[in-house]
Amino acid sequence: MEKPDFKNLGEQTRAIHAGELPDPVTGASSPNLVMSTTYLAEAGTGFSVEGHDEEDPWIYTRWGNPTVHQLEEKLAVLEEAETAVAFASGMGAITVLFFHLLKAGDHAIVSDVAYAALSEMTNEMVPSLNIQITKVDTSDLSAVKAAVKNNTRLIYIETPCNPILRLTDIEAVAGIARGAGARLAVDSTFATPAATKPLQLGADFIVHSLTKYLGGHGDALGGAILGRKADLAPLRKKTAIRMGAVISPFNAWLILRGLATFPIRMRAHEKNALKVAAFLEKHPKVKRVIYPGLPSHPQHELAKKQMKNFSGMLTFQVENGKKRSGIFADKLRIVHYAVSLGHHRSLIFYLDSADLKESSFKFATGKQDESWEIYAGDGIFRLSVGLEDSKDIIDDLNRALDG
Repeated sequence: MEKPDFKNLGEQTRAIHAGELPDPVTGASSPNLVMSTTYLAEAGTGFSVEGHDEEDPWIYTRWGNPTVHQLEEKLAVLEEAETAVAFASGMGAITVLFFHLLKAGDHAIVSDVAYAALSEMTNEMVPSLNIQITKVDTSDLSAVKAAVKNNTRLIYIETPCNPILRLTDIEAVAGIARGAGARLAVDSTFATPAATKPLQLGADFIVHSLTKYLGGHGDALGGAILGRKADLAPLRKKTAIRMGAVISPFNAWLILRGLATFPIRMRAHEKNALKVAAFLEKHPKVKRVIYPGLPSHPQHELAKKQMKNFSGMLTFQVENGKKRSGIFADKLRIVHYAVSLGHHRSLIFYLDSADLKESSFKFATGKQDESWEIYAGDGIFRLSVGLEDSKDIIDDLNRALDG
């Protein structure tokens, strides 16, 4: 069976067929799960990865695996990237990217609000290696420009950022990065390829937590970096293989299964989130709702320009949110009070501003703190709207709000 030209096929077709061909021996239509850690090698095969190239036969699963390779091919097609490298988690991908691109004496600009583990790593671990980190509000282009130094090698952004759903103009920051001779990496986990294609807007690297929307079922950890082959082949060989954050073939297989329905799921997530966000905006006990698909979002125009799908993530504020989180945990029947996001079921969790400013986000300026206040106030409920009937989600939230 011939491999199709995916450039001329629709998104749903690509999600189902990219990276997959029927097994030539058994005729199996679904992708194989190859759990073997090692493979028969020819006599004289080198023992070090230094002597091997991307096209060489499989030798050891930390170096490469047929099931993982299928996942990487599918991800690359969905993101319109040349290639992808899969990892055991989103943080595995982020860590490899930072330690591959940066060395002692280098400087990186990082979003001052980003995934908590990334924020904490760049607060402590990375600077301890004599790598300078400047945290800025990357939605403020003047702040990004002002942070650039002669030794800036990387600008790292999230859009929408976790957890406050503030956006960054990818194309504009890509221009700043090019002017500085730096690389631009975009964590597009919240947006997904259904919304945004960062490489087409000038980014050098895309980072995803596959645990979230791309896997979609809350049963498999995974991460990925996507970009040009010339960048990712040495990243895999020199850093990823040696750091060992390798995805399990079983998790890769689970995520492959989830990706087949990815475009359909994202349309359903967005449809539900729009209804839930509209309900919450009208509820008397809700102070503010932040959702890119609402005209009330402070950057709604940028969202319309940069996102073809507004995703299923939203936040909302209520009076005494920290106290009311206990009521939510007790009263909710459909929505799970739990961390994570992008699953088929709805998930909600309260994030207290004071706690986060003490642990993850340590703002250097009053302006950065003001930006946080605009989006998060004293604290937010972060809601990942799932695929249940929207009426049931709304009824469940209404019960908790009135409780």
